[in-house]
Amino acid sequence: MLKAQPVWALGAMSGTSLDGVDVAALRTDGVEILDFGPALYRAYSAAERAVIHTALGAWPGAPGVEAAAEVVETAHAEVLSDLLARCPEAELVGFHGQTLAHDPLGLTGAPRTHQAGDGDLLAEVLGRTVVWDFRSSDVELGGQGAPLAPFFHFACATWAGLTAPLVFLNLGGVGNVTFVDPRAAGPEVKGACLAFDTGPANAPINDLMQARLGKGYDEGGALAQAGRVDEAFVERFLNHSYFLKVPPKSLDRNDFAQALSGVEALSDADAAATLTACAAAAVARGFEHFPTAPAAVYVAGGGRLNVALMAELARRLPCAVAPVEDLGLDGDMLEAQAFAYLAVRVARGLPTSGPSTTGVAALVGGGRVSKPQGI
Repeated sequence: MLKAQPVWALGAMSGTSLDGVDVAALRTDGVEILDFGPALYRAYSAAERAVIHTALGAWPGAPGVEAAAEVVETAHAEVLSDLLARCPEAELVGFHGQTLAHDPLGLTGAPRTHQAGDGDLLAEVLGRTVVWDFRSSDVELGGQGAPLAPFFHFACATWAGLTAPLVFLNLGGVGNVTFVDPRAAGPEVKGACLAFDTGPANAPINDLMQARLGKGYDEGGALAQAGRVDEAFVERFLNHSYFLKVPPKSLDRNDFAQALSGVEALSDADAAATLTACAAAAVARGFEHFPTAPAAVYVAGGGRLNVALMAELARRLPCAVAPVEDLGLDGDMLEAQAFAYLAVRVARGLPTSGPSTTGVAALVGGGRVSKPQGI
C-alpha cells in the first residue's frame, strides 16, 4: 500500500464523446491537491473513432471489442509515454479506459460495466504501476459505477478556497454533476457530495454532426446558434422516465437514443439547437435534487466551449454559470486529473465512491492495481 505522502501520478481519460485521450499529471496524497503538472491530448483519428464506435454497447468477447481495445491501448500508450517524458517522477498511472457498455441495473443480465483497455499491458509498456478498472467493484456492490470524479471535485473546491455550496458540471458525451459542500470535513462525510448523470450532453450533438455533415462536433456551437429550438420537443424529452429517478443515477451513452430520434424531421441547424437545449434542460431538471441552492455552477469538459450550450445553461439555471477556468482549473483536463487523484486513493486504500455519489451501499475503493514485472 502506498505511504500517506504526496506523489506525482498521471491520469488518463477517454470519454464518451470519442474525441481522444486526455492525460494529466497531478501531485497529491489522495486527500489534498498539492500541485498540477503538465497535460497532453491525443486525438483519435476518424478511422480509430470508427473502430471504437462500432464496438459501442458491446461486452467483452463480442465482435469489434478486441479491435477497439487495441486502438484504446495504442493511443494511451503513446500519449502517456510522452507525458512520462515530461513528468518522469510520476509513480502511478490512473487508466480509465474507454467505456463501451454500462449496465449497472443489470438490464442485460448481471449488473456490469465495460471499459476497453488492459491495465496489465499498459503497466509493462510504461514501466509504472497502473490503477484501472475503477468502476467494476462499485457496480458489483450495488452502485451505479458513475460518476467517479466527485471526491476529486471536493478536493478541487477546497484547493480553490471555496466555502459556499457549488456544483461542478462535466459536459462530455453524457452530462454529470457533483454538488459539493466544501464546509464538510471530507468527501466521504454525509452531505459533502451528491453526484449523478444529468442526461445526454455532447454525444447526440456529435452523432448528429457526423451523420448529417461528416463532422465530429458542432464547433463552438455555431450550427446550434443558427437554429431555432423546438421547445415542444424539449418538453417531451423531459418526460423521459430517467428524470423521475432519485439520484445517484447514471447513464450509458446511448440510453436516450430513441428519445432524441425525433429531431430527424428538423433542419440541421434546428436539430443542433434542439439537442443543445435538451442537454441544458436536463441539467436544469437535476437542480431539484440538490439539498440546497448552489452559489454557482462551474463547467468542465468540451461542452463549456460550445457557446450555444453555455447560453442555454445560463438561460435555464437559477445561478451563475462559469467555466472551471474561473477557479484556476483546466476544464479540458479535469477528468484526467481526477483519475490521477483516484489512482493515489486506490493505492492508499482510500474510498473512491460512496452512497451519495454512486448509490453503493457503503464506501468503496475501486480499481485494480497492475505492476510491471520486476516491481
